[in-house]
Amino acid sequence: RWHFPAARHRWRAGRDRVTRCAPDDASLCCVSSLPTSKGCFRMTDDVTLYDRDPHYIPRVAAVHDMCGYGKCSLTAAIPILSAAGCDVCPVPTALFSAHTKYAVFTFHDTTDILSGYLDAWRKENVELDGVYSGFLGSPDQVSIIQRLYREYPSALRLVDPVMGDAGQMYPTYTPELCEAMGALADGADVLMPNLTEASILTKRDYPGQDLDDAAVTELLDALLGLGTKNVVLKGIDHGDGKIINYVASAEKGAAEKVELVHDKLPYMIHGTGDAFASALCGEVMAGRGLAESAQIAGEFVRHAMESTRNQPHFEERGVSFELDLGELTSLVK
Repeated sequence: RWHFPAARHRWRAGRDRVTRCAPDDASLCCVSSLPTSKGCFRMTDDVTLYDRDPHYIPRVAAVHDMCGYGKCSLTAAIPILSAAGCDVCPVPTALFSAHTKYAVFTFHDTTDILSGYLDAWRKENVELDGVYSGFLGSPDQVSIIQRLYREYPSALRLVDPVMGDAGQMYPTYTPELCEAMGALADGADVLMPNLTEASILTKRDYPGQDLDDAAVTELLDALLGLGTKNVVLKGIDHGDGKIINYVASAEKGAAEKVELVHDKLPYMIHGTGDAFASALCGEVMAGRGLAESAQIAGEFVRHAMESTRNQPHFEERGVSFELDLGELTSLVK
């Protein structure tokens, strides 16, 4: 396993291998391997999806909703991807007055404007290196994303299938929208579901968070069977103070998954999934391997959660990552 101690000045892999760096590196040094249940996963074996020119700023379409109040979706994706060195091109799928954890919010579906929105991009010869999709406002928006795939065939397809959490769909989602969301898994370069979303995509009952190794492998195999090239499965919790994420590829199979273990904090905060997915996408577009990107994203979120605890109304408003964005920027300088 890959363990992330609370101290920010080191990574510790297993018992024997320790690589240290200065405290102001904010734990963003990395070692050359990630242990797994199958042995030692070398960073040289990690899958790199984007070969970045250090002088070029990649352009990423962020297909998400926009919340006026609350820390999620585009209000997370734009600053986090920007901090990771990306030129963010928003495609707003819905407008909310606040995110759906609040009792009162307004919701406006933007489906009707998106075709003209993308028509204007084509007329201006907008170029994209990645398409990162998240929350959708209607089933018809899946075809909007598929249009982006057709018009930008070389762009990476980064799919966060935002549908729900803790075994429940989000309030604005319907079975029809969840069914449509599944179409984005086929051909995705990276699919990033939590356990609720993985269950919806694979049409099985929500299993809770305490999955054993065999169940994780079976679920990863089912997700890869949808046609995605790589999966990052989030949120396994055995009740031992750790949160575990898994990375698996179609090329190597679910049995060769990489396990990433993070310290769990004793409170939950809205928007951490969006922050994780945005940081992961940013690191992928920075030219880092997928498992390393997932590792960095997990620790970025943990540090942001620690910062969030000091903010007023943090349980409702969501994760405050602003003080930790320098971690991502330092990796692309």
